[in-house]
Amino acid sequence: MKILLKLLVFLIVIGFLGLTGYAFLGDMSPRVETSSTPLTLDVD
Repeated sequence: MKILLKLLVFLIVIGFLGLTGYAFLGDMSPRVETSSTPLTLDVD
């Protein structure tokens, strides 16, 4: 039981470190691009 608890704590720590590393090193900035669409209004 003690080994299972140690394994669980180890996996949580590794997961947290991986998530933190991805947040700092991963490219999470949004792409910015301009788009324009012609629009025809039917007014009666």
